[in-house]
Amino acid sequence: MEIFLKTEDEIELMRKANRLVGDTLAELAKHIKPGVTTLQLDKIAEEFIHDHGAVPTFKNFPNPFGEPFPASICTSVNAIVVHGIPSEKTILKDGDIISVDCGALLDGFNGDSCYTFCVGEVSALVKGLLKTTKEALYMGIERAVAGKHIGDIGYAIQEHCERRGYGVVRELTGHGIGRKMHEDPAIPNYGVCGRGVMLKAGMCIAIEPMITMGDRKIGLLPDKWGIITRDLKPAAHFEHTIAIGNGKAEILSSFEEIERLEGEIY
Repeated sequence: MEIFLKTEDEIELMRKANRLVGDTLAELAKHIKPGVTTLQLDKIAEEFIHDHGAVPTFKNFPNPFGEPFPASICTSVNAIVVHGIPSEKTILKDGDIISVDCGALLDGFNGDSCYTFCVGEVSALVKGLLKTTKEALYMGIERAVAGKHIGDIGYAIQEHCERRGYGVVRELTGHGIGRKMHEDPAIPNYGVCGRGVMLKAGMCIAIEPMITMGDRKIGLLPDKWGIITRDLKPAAHFEHTIAIGNGKAEILSSFEEIERLEGEIY
């Protein structure tokens, strides 16, 4: 395991990359509505990222089978947990949820963030899943302090979600981030306090709870990218990139503009 601690100058570059990712997600928020295809969203994101001098990190990123991801964002609708491929055949409809995961490489450093959006009027049960998942993300971030351990982050997320009857996906994790999109260490969404790698100032990590409405078991779609719940119940995914400090962690990505556009939906 090789963990790269970032200098303040490098963290500033990561702030810029992650701000762009937050701005991209906010731009997409304006277009997420019934009748829109996920391929349309992908084209908006790709153009926005390029217009701001960056490169979409996900495009052509290889999966474990060596196959390149064909799009600039992941669009995961309803029971798809992560890595949904944008398509002109996937048309958003009222009551759907869509997790949009976005990455951008700017000036040599990566930004990475995900937000699960409501499409039209979503049921109260599904809104509860989204609310709990987003709360769990911030609870994990609260534990991301120098001197704590990765297990402290995972425990906070797991305890908050499982206490409310939701499933916590085990096979997929958050990760370190910097010059590469995925760096050490892995950041599971479950764990034991005091276990795992100790957090140090200068570490930059992406924390990303992936939480299911029902059972936590998942499967791989035939396209070898999309991960779907086995019981076909909805899943939510929220992600922030953060920088570890000696005190409170700094959130480098942002949901502020998305939440301003959304209003109080749950």
